[in-house]
Amino acid sequence: MTAPPSADDGSPEATRLRPRGSSQGGLRQYNERVVLQAIRNHGPMPGAELARLTRLTPQTISLITKRLLDDGLLLRGALLRGKVGQPSVPLALNPDGAFSIGIKLGRRSLDMLLVDFTGAVRARRSLSYDYPRPEAVFSEIAARLAEFHALLGAAEQERLQGIGIAAPLSLGGWQALLGVEADRAAAWNRTDVRARVAALSTLPVSFVKDTAAACVAELVAGRGRSVRSFVYIFVDTFVGGGLVIDSHLRGGLNGNAGAIGSLALHRALPGDTAPPPQLLSVASLIMLERRFEQAGLDPAAVSDRRALQVPWQPITQAWLEEAAPAIVLAIHDAACLLDLEGVIIDGSFSRELLEALLEAVSAARSRYSWEGVECPQLLPGTTGSDARALGGALLPLHANFAPDRDLFLKLDKGAG
Repeated sequence: MTAPPSADDGSPEATRLRPRGSSQGGLRQYNERVVLQAIRNHGPMPGAELARLTRLTPQTISLITKRLLDDGLLLRGALLRGKVGQPSVPLALNPDGAFSIGIKLGRRSLDMLLVDFTGAVRARRSLSYDYPRPEAVFSEIAARLAEFHALLGAAEQERLQGIGIAAPLSLGGWQALLGVEADRAAAWNRTDVRARVAALSTLPVSFVKDTAAACVAELVAGRGRSVRSFVYIFVDTFVGGGLVIDSHLRGGLNGNAGAIGSLALHRALPGDTAPPPQLLSVASLIMLERRFEQAGLDPAAVSDRRALQVPWQPITQAWLEEAAPAIVLAIHDAACLLDLEGVIIDGSFSRELLEALLEAVSAARSRYSWEGVECPQLLPGTTGSDARALGGALLPLHANFAPDRDLFLKLDKGAG
């Protein structure tokens, strides 16, 4: 991991990533979170580096890190020698300091992760299906929650922070495109996913749109730490996305900001008998699955390296040639509205297919006019298929340990 920028470093990277605290009284919890976030972003570092990075006084850093060590949230590393001055001891996040559970409830699979304080996955469980049935899914979730608890000791169970659920906002939607019976799809329209999971556990439960959760994973643990404003595109059964502006995930009025899968592919024309198709009808993996099925090939190849091997490769290439320009149209529209710094693309497929998709999208950019607008940089995502469940698991950790500006303002007002 690269060394953190110094306090005098005026580079854009340093400006984006440097968390700043305050040495004023009444801000103890906020400053503790600033220190934890600095170590999470930049890796283990001694107190002097923390003071320079956060602009807190050495005395404040000393008090904060002692409390965090006593609370089991930090660990002391090996003594560093060979530099000018006194030897120093780096401080790191304690993996056992806290735990969280992430649940991705999707149209084709259920994924559950047990995650430690560093964001590392301690346990992973998955269940595949053609389309989920509520009772079967919640029975599986109950069993896996009990299993995760059993994997932790009594002391570790006390450090479980919560459960984060990532699921489509319209799990019962697009049933005709999925080929699912109306009554099976309608069952999800009557189901409160968060409430059903909350009934299975005493832990706090949060809910977020699945692609927004994937965006959270990229924002907190991936490229989002160095890209300030971006649209996130996640290619799964249906393509979807998330929106980050000024390093904050934006949900919008209904929590659906960044829903690029619903973008129209062209304007409606007089005499049209149907609305224009949406992006998800072209750039989703379900469309590639169907092409494989029609050719008598295993559709599960969409998620592994076979997608770019014979006999699947020619079919995948044809899908890329249709999906890439459609994705660029969405990027073009978003860039015009938001003046983005970047676009991050990821998906529940192999890294080889991600690279092929990025190449196809990059090539398709020249087919559009960018006059009057800047084309954002294209970047690959870093988390892949785990992104949604990992993003769900990060929500409780972020809520309890990351700097919270609302908390800062509330404490500041009370201190006055």
